[in-house]
Amino acid sequence: MVSVPRIPGVPDLFRRIKVPSDLEAVSAASEEQSAEAGGLEDDAVERIWRSTLAWYRSGIHPAIQVCVRREGAVVLNRAVGHAHGNGPQDSEDAEKVPATPATPYCVYSASKAITAFVVHLLIERGVLALDDRICEHIPGYERNGKNDITVGHVLSHRAGVPNLPREALADLSRLPDYEYMTEILCDAKPFHAPGRYLAYHAVAGGFILGAVVRSATGKDIRQVLTEEVLDPLCFRWTSYGVREEDLGEVGTDYLTGPPLAPPLSNLLSRALGSPLGELIEATADPRFLTGIVPAANTVTTAFELSRFFELMRRGGELDGVRVMKPETIRTAHTEQSHLELDFSLGFPTRFGYGFMLGAQLLSLYGRDTQEAFGHLGFTNILGWADPERALAVAVITSGKPTLYPEITRFYGLMQRITSEAPKVPRSEWMV
Repeated sequence: MVSVPRIPGVPDLFRRIKVPSDLEAVSAASEEQSAEAGGLEDDAVERIWRSTLAWYRSGIHPAIQVCVRREGAVVLNRAVGHAHGNGPQDSEDAEKVPATPATPYCVYSASKAITAFVVHLLIERGVLALDDRICEHIPGYERNGKNDITVGHVLSHRAGVPNLPREALADLSRLPDYEYMTEILCDAKPFHAPGRYLAYHAVAGGFILGAVVRSATGKDIRQVLTEEVLDPLCFRWTSYGVREEDLGEVGTDYLTGPPLAPPLSNLLSRALGSPLGELIEATADPRFLTGIVPAANTVTTAFELSRFFELMRRGGELDGVRVMKPETIRTAHTEQSHLELDFSLGFPTRFGYGFMLGAQLLSLYGRDTQEAFGHLGFTNILGWADPERALAVAVITSGKPTLYPEITRFYGLMQRITSEAPKVPRSEWMV
């Protein structure tokens, strides 16, 4: 093991892992096809992996998974690091369990893409509509002036109710209590008129949409997702939470990176709905990992998350099974805000109906990605599709830093993936 140099007697404020000296010993690959099958050169795939390893060497992430699909072929599906035992808070003698591409992780806000997909599926079926008022599905939601908030407002983060009160999730045993959560949603007071501003809804939006799905179908959103998407396409994971018997399979997340000071720490707490340390502790709780939190507790692998975005890239059909029409997917990533300042996140973002969109310059997916769509997960997790490059990608990490010196390596990896995949003719796009 090697680690970032420490100053004797000074606490490690950066909260880094001990990076193994032999990265091959903690790297694994699975189900990869040839680079040629995806229309790439072998060197291109290896450059992507070298970029991943350079990021891992920063010591910020105990584990990183990357899966890249190009033209439907899995050209890279690898993991590096440890699923358990090598976090900054772990003892020297803790059992160190290597991560593999099959290790599932909570992907936090990337869950919003899954939830948006379910809502758009029900819109396609005529069960819901973007302009449905939430109070039509949740009696009492009109309370405190919320009668004009629509499904479209919530999907596009323009409903004006971005956060739940901190006490809402203080007792995780109440997660299954539908009436309790519905009352909290109904009691919420909007801080602006619907549609007026963009303000990222970290958790509240997921519960609102979950309640709407339940009201419209008589089933909880996990059941709808399972019956309509996961089972027909034979997904092993990618649901909201996991079964109790699968809890031991889920990789551990760790608080990493330097602590934030005000006002940045206050901004982050407001965006997330709770302080960082409390959030990580809560999301490791078995009650959270077995519950239904539509905005935040999907558990999956990079392989499966990229497969979900491959489904979208292919226009709603995968392996001979169609679950959605191409025009529905085009609606889902229709622009609703063009690099507008997000009042929750504090930086400009570009949103569709439930998906973060790419852009020419300022983009999560690298430069010149106007057609890309996907979603970020807390903190360095990202899944997306880029029809222009025939890409479907997922990157999952188990460290939970905020700002750290090597954060450019995260964005550098996305840019590397985008740069290595040439654009394809528009006639070959599937959405």
